Parts: sequence; C-alpha cells; structure tokens
Amino acid sequence: MKKFFDDIKKDIKFKSAGPGKKLTEDTSAKPEVLQSSSGAKQVRHAPSEGAQRAGAAALARIEQQPRPKVHTSLDTIRNQVKKELEAEAAALAVKDKAATSEGANVPVKDPACLSVLGVYFICPLTGATLTKSEREAHIKEAIFMRFEEDAVEASVMMIHTFNKDKDKVKAAVDTISKYVENICKCPTEEKYRKIKLSNKVFQEKVRSVEGSREFLQALGFISIMLPVEGQEEEEEFLVLPEQDPDALELMKERKDRLLRGEPVRAQLDRQPRVFRPSPNAQRFELPPEFYNLTAEELKREQQQKSDLVEKNAMLRTKAMREREEQRERRKYNYTLLRIRLPDGNILQGTFYAWDRLPVLFEFVRESLLDGWQPFELIAPGGQKLEEAEDAALAERNLVPAALLTFAWDAAVQADIAAAGGKSPTVLKPELLETIQTLN
Repeated sequence: MKKFFDDIKKDIKFKSAGPGKKLTEDTSAKPEVLQSSSGAKQVRHAPSEGAQRAGAAALARIEQQPRPKVHTSLDTIRNQVKKELEAEAAALAVKDKAATSEGANVPVKDPACLSVLGVYFICPLTGATLTKSEREAHIKEAIFMRFEEDAVEASVMMIHTFNKDKDKVKAAVDTISKYVENICKCPTEEKYRKIKLSNKVFQEKVRSVEGSREFLQALGFISIMLPVEGQEEEEEFLVLPEQDPDALELMKERKDRLLRGEPVRAQLDRQPRVFRPSPNAQRFELPPEFYNLTAEELKREQQQKSDLVEKNAMLRTKAMREREEQRERRKYNYTLLRIRLPDGNILQGTFYAWDRLPVLFEFVRESLLDGWQPFELIAPGGQKLEEAEDAALAERNLVPAALLTFAWDAAVQADIAAAGGKSPTVLKPELLETIQTLN
C-alpha cells in the first residue's frame, strides 16, 4: 500500500514540474505492424523528414488548444485515492474543530465505566476491526487494492459501493449490460465496439457512476482519440478490439457478475462478551455512538426522561402515546443487550436498533454449547419474545439497552432429564475462556 501512495506522490510531483518538461520516448523503433479488420498485416514506415517537420508544426498548434485528457485505469484509481484522502482530511478537520468547540460543554465518561467501549465494525474484505469513522475509507482502500488481483471484481464493487443513488446505479448497469449484449450478438459490428464518451446516453447514464469506466476497461475497452466527421478536433472513444468466441463468453460471465453485484458494507461487530453473575447486570453506561442525537440533545436527554414521567400522568390518547414512543425509539442507532443464562452468567452483544428478533435469537444460538435445543427469551416486564416474529428490537422497546432472561424449553429439558442427560455448561468453551467480572 505504501508503494501505491508513493506512486501517487511521484505522479503529483511530475505534474507540478511546470511547462517545458516533457517525457521523451524512443522514436527510432522498428516499422509499426498494424492489423487490419480483414486480418492482413500492414507495415507503416517512418515518415519522411518533410512530413516530420509538418507534423511537429501541427503538434505545436494542437498543444496550444485545450483537449480532453485520456485517463488510464491506473490514473483513475490514483485520482480517486487522492480525492478520497483529501476529503477524509477535510472531514477530520471539521470534526476536530467541532469537538474542540463542544468539548468544554459535553461531559466525557470514563472509559472504564462504560458497558462497552464503542461501536465497531468488521471489513468483509480484510477482516479488520474498524470504528464508525474508519469504515468507509478503509473499505474504499480495500476495493482499490483489489484491482491488483481482479479488476472486474474491484470495478463491480466500486459501482455498487461508491454510488449511493440506487436508481443511477441500476441505469448504468443496464446500459453497460446492453453494450455487452450488442457486442455478443454482433461481434464483428464495429459500431457496437466503440463508445463515444460525449454520447448523450453515456454521459447521462454511465459516466457519472464511479467504477463504470473501470469496468469497461476491465472488459478490454481501451481509450483512443479518434476523428469525428464534421469536426476538426478528435474525440475520446472507448474501443473494444474484436473478440474471439471464448472472450465473448467471458464477457457474458462478467456482465452477469455486474448484474449480481452488491454493495460492500462493513458488518457490525457484535462484540460478544461473557460476565460472571452480578447484581449490576441491569446497569448500563453507553458511549455516544449508541445515540442518534447531537451533543446538545444528548445533554438534554436526562431532563427529557424526567419530563416523561410527568407526561405519563396526563390524559393522552393511545395514538399520542404511540407517536411519542416511536419518536423515542428513533433516538437510538444501536442497542446493547444482555442475556441472563440459567447458570447466572451473562451474555452481552451489540445490535442495530432495527435488527429483527431472529437476528437476536441467532446470536444467542451461536453462543450456546447445545444450540440445537429450543429456548425462550423473556424481555423486561415478562414479555416473551417470539423468534418467528419479524419485529425490530426498537419496536419491542429493547433500546438503547436491556437485560433479557434466557430459559430452556421446559418440555425438552424434561425429556433430557428423563434420559439422564444434562449439560453442566450453557455457553461454548471459547466464550467461557474470556469470562469477565461486570463492573
């Protein structure tokens, strides 16, 4: 990765060297051999001295005129990395400024007193554990690095991950798919293998979507400046050389990969932890990440909770109460849940506030030594949670934190006891090895 960014710095240093410094290349090469569409080879000899002088004069005139820059795939990636780094630096500067201005007014909790240090995520590409502020930049970097292994896969990830507008992504994917379909149907038709970058359809549906050009280049399209009838200046085209039958089949497979593509999203790290039996199981101290609130709103929340007690004494309709409860639930992004087990130990995990009940049950089941056995979860107040119910944790008032009670299915336990079998432990050994005391 360090070499990758060093290359960017060299690129920038060269561009800043100023006019008059140009790259030179060896023009004393052998005559160029061209392949015509009919398959015959044509030999192009070096131009005469007079032609070279005329060409030099024409080149001087052209250099005085602006002309579109032709980017290679590597150029595009480097420019994207540079842009992302600059944007990240600007965002961090704004964040630091805001933190400085608000820091004197927002109370900071001692990390040792927190029930969980924060909300963390896992990158599905690298397996790295990330904070909320790190995840987007890390995933983008991981996708860029994937170009070295599979440019098609990386460009598909770019299209579906970097662009937030799903409608625009669908339009770009459909248009690119149409390009491929036309080429596969008429592989010798030159017009289907040339994409004029100033074309209205390309401009409106493809160009604005990040990763679309990289995908076309991964298919084999190359950037070429070509003359346009009725125009003095050449224009940039993406051109695909003629493909053999095997290459056409590969293009179809790559088009299908594009259609099946999904955004790369960091997965919430549930941070499973196990605690010994403790009377503090119902005490929660949460970091700010759990709240969908500004710093000022967070400071006022305690007062709002006090006001809620007073409001409950007022005469209100059911609809009014439901609306107020819904607004209350929307304050939270995440929830910290603890499950008290039959042996007294406590299992803890972090969830999205809008995760569904089956997600909670699956988390518990994966932590059990005998996960095949049916069990029940009881919410505060004695409410029994149903695994098959497609309800969100926030809708069951399990935010921003809650202590649940675990119970094995009584009938199954009776059958196991009658057969003389009983597991002395509930959780998997690897979890019990990390058991802690709850502060």
